[in-house]
Amino acid sequence: MTHDVAATGERIERLIAELTGAGARAGAEELVREVVGLYGAGLERVMAIVTEAGAAGALRGLVEDPLVSGLLVLHDLHPLTTAERVRAALDGHPAELLSVEDSVVRLRLEGTCGCPSSRVTVTESIERAIARVAPEVTRVDVESAVTLLQIGRRPS
Repeated sequence: MTHDVAATGERIERLIAELTGAGARAGAEELVREVVGLYGAGLERVMAIVTEAGAAGALRGLVEDPLVSGLLVLHDLHPLTTAERVRAALDGHPAELLSVEDSVVRLRLEGTCGCPSSRVTVTESIERAIARVAPEVTRVDVESAVTLLQIGRRPS
């Protein structure tokens, strides 16, 4: 069974919000923090053991697995930075990474036609690719490198 870290987090937040009474919500939030902290500490040890063993293949397998990668990001244990993961997600897409700051990715589209439908399709594809590898990204700002043909008056 495949687990989506973001979807599971949203479900947990929804369940906590449905609890009635401030005490019940506070208790549930504390419980979730404790469980997440425990699993985070365990994951941190797993990463340290794999790294200390020099098991590059195992480390690669961990970071390429969508569930494990998402958990590593959640616990700030992913060995690749957000920018490195976004660059990898852009491979094959007509875009240049300009910056990653405060969970916002800035990109420049390259080589796409200027038509709005093409831009929307490419942008949505890029946003999905980034969301898969960098769930901590809250927004993707895209600018276009397309130069429009300027038609002026006929020379006299």
